[in-house]
Parts: sequence; structure tokens; C-alpha cells
Amino acid sequence: GKMVIATVKGDVHDIGKNIVGVVLQCNNYEVIDLGVMVPADKILATARERQVDIVGLSGLITPSLEEMSQVAAEMERTGFALPLLIGGATTSKAHTAVKIEPRYQRAPTVYVPDASRAVGVVSQLLNPETRDAYWTEIRTEYEEVRTRTANRRPRPALPYADAVARGLQLDWQNYRPPVPRRPGVQVLRDYPLEALVDTIDWTPFFITWNLVGKYPAIFDDALVGEQARQLYDDARRMLDKLIAERRLRASGVLGLWPANRVGSDDIAVYDSEEREREIARLHHLRQQTVPSAESDPLLSLADFIAPAATGIADYIGAFAVTAGLGADEIAAEYQAQGDDYNAILVKALADRLAEAFAEHLHLRVRREFWGYSPEEALDNADLIRERYRGIRPAPGYPACPDHTEKCALFGLLEAERHTGIRLTENWAMLPAASVSGWYFSHPQARYFNVGKLQRDQVEDLAERKSMAVKDLERELASVLGYTPPTGGRPDKRSATDPA
Repeated sequence: GKMVIATVKGDVHDIGKNIVGVVLQCNNYEVIDLGVMVPADKILATARERQVDIVGLSGLITPSLEEMSQVAAEMERTGFALPLLIGGATTSKAHTAVKIEPRYQRAPTVYVPDASRAVGVVSQLLNPETRDAYWTEIRTEYEEVRTRTANRRPRPALPYADAVARGLQLDWQNYRPPVPRRPGVQVLRDYPLEALVDTIDWTPFFITWNLVGKYPAIFDDALVGEQARQLYDDARRMLDKLIAERRLRASGVLGLWPANRVGSDDIAVYDSEEREREIARLHHLRQQTVPSAESDPLLSLADFIAPAATGIADYIGAFAVTAGLGADEIAAEYQAQGDDYNAILVKALADRLAEAFAEHLHLRVRREFWGYSPEEALDNADLIRERYRGIRPAPGYPACPDHTEKCALFGLLEAERHTGIRLTENWAMLPAASVSGWYFSHPQARYFNVGKLQRDQVEDLAERKSMAVKDLERELASVLGYTPPTGGRPDKRSATDPA
């Protein structure tokens, strides 16, 4: 069988897709890997030209969910009758059943949770003796998923104004925010990779390769322990090589500024302690779903910053780091030699080093740059468990699912100029092995899931951000608690475009 596989437009990296491709190739399937950030027309044109048997889509960030639905609808409109495989970190069986499969009825649409399942799924879809029965089984299963989803009684949501009234009330009068020791922007160009090794979290590395288990206990696992040990040994050898050759490079930037909460869920960032000139306005989202406990507040990240009306001087931080400078070039050299394993290994290690850089830099922020925990002494296990003061939430993640807020973050940091990281039109970061986010220092700051948003909050946010509601609904499609009215698909970026 012949398969075209691609990471959809907006996503810049997907190691899992690469592994799926290698697994299929090892089982004698021809795989046409179009790479990343691939628009629908290229995927479908290639499928026609190369007369493939299957189309595979993958994605890592939430905007890719809507993009996959658009690809499915286009396949239906243009008369495709090829099986469609869906995978990637943001996807799920429920999303595939509810949002994608109904838009493409000419052939099977199948969610593939990991590379180990790909061969079995593809073999059933391409075997004339099993395809129809398997398709019937999948359609029946997905119809059951849709029925369960439709019948699921959603937890009630409060009007946005009521949710704001139920926000977290911190005791600001008896708290004084720590003043940064080194305010402003600090650039860390060509940061030594060897300084990041100790803060690597290896557990996600194994999960990338479909080896489930916590590091280092995974080495003792009866099923995958030996394979995990071999993979780890290969990774450490490659890591030593990357450090010695210094072709893979890391760079970062951080900033700490005066800030105060303004309005219900915005944060004003100022250029100086006088707090007279605002250099950015950050827009956050608030939980609206009624909590299980009546006393639980409905959270917004803005709750962790002192309101301007209190007269208390508070601060906020931001960062952007990458350990992927040079990764694509090194991986391409391995691929040119037919060595897909080491090509994937390089990218997987770059990802781990970028996450380690974010952990390492946050440690330095707490100890040095902001300096509110100068005596902190935690081992790597404690860091992974986040047993420290403060949080570093990232735009696009559960506490702040609005990817467009990366525009303000990158503007404050001048991140592209200082680090070489740039944003794609769908707010993904290049190089892919990059991490960015905010720093909050309040002792009670914690991570949470905003959950489903109602239209009244989206309308309020659109007004605050000077965006069209329909554009914002598209950006927030995966967290909407309602079905937006149908309308034309926006083709242009919003007023928040950094360009």
C-alpha cells in the first residue's frame, strides 16, 4: 500500500508522525511524508498525483483540530474515496468521531492513537476481505461515541459576569509581591547544552517512542524495559555527540516587568516602576463551568496579579527558549543517509533539551533574576513535580488556551530577534523545539484548566482584543462550549498579527 502522511498547516513538528512513517515503512508500506505545515490543497494534490491508498493527518497544537476537519470536508467535496487516518497529540477518538468523521463519508476515517496501532489499522483498511467489515465496525463505534457525547449532560456554566464575581479573591493587603532583582529583558544566546542535561525529563521521551513508563523505573519493566534501556543508551550517546560538536544550539530570552490586573481578566504591563506607560495588554480567560464544590473559585490567570486599584506594585515575567537551532539540518543529514532512526532521535532530543531549558531557566528566575526563592534546593524529580513557588503557563495550554496571546509575548521579548524563534501564521513556533510562556510568582498561583467557554466571554474577549468574534471562535474552536453560527471561513489574520 501507498500512503501520504503530513502534519497539517499550522503545526511545525510531529515526532510521532515520523515514527508512524518509519513503522509503516518497516512493514513494507510506501510512505510519502510531506513534512510539516502542509496545507490541504498540497496534501490532496499529492494524494491524487501519486495515486495513494491512504491519507494520514497529524497535529500537535489545538488549531490543527479545525484544520483536520477542513481537510476532511475538502476530501468529501472533491470526491475522494480514500481512508483517512487521524493522529497526533491534540487528537482523540471523541474529536475524530464528533468533528471529523461526519464531514467525510465516502471512506473510513479512523483515529490512530499511536504508532504501534498504525500497521494493524492500515492492513485492515487495505485488505478487500476486511475493509468493509472494519469500516462498519468503526462507523458503529463512532456513532456510539457521538450518541454518548450528545447525551452527556454538560455541567452548567455561569454567565461570564457571574464567573468574574466568583473569581479567586487573594489577600492583597497583607501581601507584597517580590521585586525582580534584574528587571527588563535578559538575552541568553548560545546557551551551553551541557547546562541543560540535568533538568531533562526523560519520561515524555519514552512516550514519544510509544514506550510507556516513568523514568527510571521503566528500565525494570518486564515488557519494555530492555527496549527502553537500549533507546536511552542511544540517546545519551547522541546527546554527548551533539554537545561535543556544538552544531545543535540553544538560545533564550526572558523578561520581568511591572504589571497590574486591569478590568476583569486583563493584565497591563508597564515600562517602568512609575506605571504610566503601558507596553502590552495581556488578555486572559476565566473558567465558566460551575465547580463541583460550591466554595471553589472560577479561575483566571489574571487573578494571580494584584489589581491596579489596590495600589500594590506587582510584576509578571515571560520567556522564550529553543534548543532546536540546527536540529533540522542535522536530522536531514541522517535522512539523506537513510538513517531515519537517528534523524528522529536528534529531533526528540532537541525537544527534551528545549523543555529542560524552560525548567532550567525557571529555576534561575526563581533564584537569581526575580530572586524570590534564592535558597531553593530541589532535585530534578522535585522540579518535574513542580514543587516550587510560581508557575510558567504557556499560551495554547489549558490555563490560557488562546494561542494568539503569543503575539504579545513575542513582542515584549523581541523573541525572534533575540533567539531566532519565529511564529507561524497559526502561532506555532519555529524551530519546533521551542517553549514559551509567562512567569507568575504568587505563592498561590497554580495551573488549572479553563474548560469550555461560553459565547458571552468570547464576545467580551473579542472586544478586548479588537478581533472579530468569528476569527476568535476559530482560534478557540477546541474549547468552545457552544456551536458557533455557520459563516465564511476567515482567510486573514486578525488585528493581533505581529506584522
